[in-house]
Amino acid sequence: MSAPLLVRPRKLTRICRLMAVAIVAVFAVVAIALGSDSSQVFELADQVAMVVFGLLFAVVLLGLTRARVLADVTGVRVRNVIGERGVPWQVVREVRLDDGQAWARLDLQDDDTVALFAVQANDGERAVRAVLELRALLAASRGGPVRPGP
Repeated sequence: MSAPLLVRPRKLTRICRLMAVAIVAVFAVVAIALGSDSSQVFELADQVAMVVFGLLFAVVLLGLTRARVLADVTGVRVRNVIGERGVPWQVVREVRLDDGQAWARLDLQDDDTVALFAVQANDGERAVRAVLELRALLAASRGGPVRPGP
C-alpha cells in the first residue's frame, strides 16, 4: 500500500498570507494615525479596536488556506473552507479539473459533486499531477493500475 496523497493549495496560501500581513499592517497604521489626531476624537480603545478588526479580517482570510485533500486507496477526505467530508471511492464516478474551472471536483454516483478547493487550477502542473494521482487512486480502488497517468 502506498503513502496517502496530501494536496494543499500553494499559490492561494501564499497570497492569503501576504494579504493577511498587509491587512494587519494597514489597520495598525490607521490605529496609530487615529492616535496622532490632535482633535482627540479617538481614544486608546478605538486604536485597539482597529488593530483587533485587522487581526479578525486576517484570520478570516487565512481560513481560505485550510483546504486540504487527503486520499488513499480506500477513499478521500476533503477539507474545504468550512467542514471536512470523507468520501469512499465506491461512490465517486470521476475526478475532474475542466478547462476554465478554478478547482477540481469529484463527481459522485448520485450526480452530486464535491469541490476539491485544495486542487487549485492556478497551481498549474501541480494541480494536474494531483488530479492524475487521484484518478490513479480511484482506478486502484476498483482493481486497476495504481500508477498515475503520463
